[in-house]
This record gives sequence, C-alpha cells and structure tokens, in this order.
Amino acid sequence: MAKNKKKVKSAGVHEDLSGFHIRINEFGEIVSSKQVDELNAFLNENVADKKLRERKEIHLQGEEE
Repeated sequence: MAKNKKKVKSAGVHEDLSGFHIRINEFGEIVSSKQVDELNAFLNENVADKKLRERKEIHLQGEEE
C-alpha cells in the first residue's frame, strides 16, 4: 500500500509579493525571484521601523521645548 504524500501549503502572502520565492543554493548564496530593491521598497512602505519611530519622537519632543 502506497503512503499518502503530504500536501505542501503555500504561505499566505501580501498580494504585492505574490510569486516571491527565496532559497539558498548549494554555494550558500541567497537566490530570490525579486530584486533586493523591490523587497526594500515593499518593506519601507509596509513595515514600521522601531528605531526610526523612536528617533522621530525624540526629534519632535526637542522641537516643542
């Protein structure tokens, strides 16, 4: 009797990242289907940077005084 193969589910991703695949090849290099600049632009638009947020708060506090 043959064993049932497990179905591999793809992760739910943002529609802007559809078709994005990343892997590490046999030489240890990162290979992806999108350019690094495209990924950085997406992250800049959609992810808040904690370090920059804290700097803005400090900068705004300095202006009030």
